[in-house]
Amino acid sequence: MAEKNSISFDNLLADLKNQIYYPVYLLHGEESYFIDIISDYIEQNVLSDLEKEFNQTIVYGKDSDVSILISYARRFPMMANYQVLIVKEAQDLEKIEDFQPYFENPLTSTILVLCYKYTKYDKRKTFYKTIEKHGVAYESARLYDNKIPDWINEYLRKRNYSITPKASALLCEFLGADLGKIVNEIQKLLINIPAGAEINEEYVEKNIGISKDFNVFELQKALAKKDVVKANQIILHFAANLRENPLVKVIPILHSYFVKVLTYHYLPDKSKNSVASALSVNPFFVADYQQAARNFPVGKVVSVISYLREYDLKAKGVENSSAGDGELMKELIFKILH
Repeated sequence: MAEKNSISFDNLLADLKNQIYYPVYLLHGEESYFIDIISDYIEQNVLSDLEKEFNQTIVYGKDSDVSILISYARRFPMMANYQVLIVKEAQDLEKIEDFQPYFENPLTSTILVLCYKYTKYDKRKTFYKTIEKHGVAYESARLYDNKIPDWINEYLRKRNYSITPKASALLCEFLGADLGKIVNEIQKLLINIPAGAEINEEYVEKNIGISKDFNVFELQKALAKKDVVKANQIILHFAANLRENPLVKVIPILHSYFVKVLTYHYLPDKSKNSVASALSVNPFFVADYQQAARNFPVGKVVSVISYLREYDLKAKGVENSSAGDGELMKELIFKILH
């Protein structure tokens, strides 16, 4: 049997498409999107519609008992080569380690899938090592924020679309790192865009409801230029729309930005590609960091980062008994610009 300890998502999906099946799958990790894709593929494609009637069982962890599931797993398929047993939300399953005796000698005609979401299973446990020996243990790791744009680009490329760096940045800023949410919004977006088109910020604004002029990305650009008027226009918009732009969401993005500006100051090689690599940004955005570094010397950047930490605490109620998000935003931006 092939080595599967570090199997990738693409290789695992390729095995399934080539009808290479294993008796046990533990799909675990913080990113639920990849777990859903794999389990959905197994649910929809391993058995024919007729075979599913007798040989496919889908249960939820909180409603299930391991001893009963083992009895299901030990059944032989009826008029099919396999039976499929999928346990969704397996992290809610009590005494999951009671599967251990079954996993030591699983039925090869059963495909048992455990969808263990939102957390990693302890790889040091005998339970995990037994699954690795007889089946597949796949960790669905959450992508780092700076990897999301590349993931979006690749997702769209496979569907014969492209996206501008700014539009990709808008999606990441607005939707965060939840891949399931990103995919849902992209699918809505593609309904209204011709096949093969390049997705720009106008498409994003029109179809997803993200303002291309009043967002954290544009605020960063205004701060980099020390454009007081534009920065204040954006902050006034944020203050009037706090539900979409809470301070606790804005501050971490600005903090990450200014940490990169500080990093830029100390880079020995400030060529475009070298900077893009060091900061993990698209080369398209390097000019913004160059401009920010010109307008914010090292000492000022250190002060800005200190302000951001101070106002993050204030936004959470520390040493702040009355000021709201809107007022704190205005104070913070004033200190950054002056």
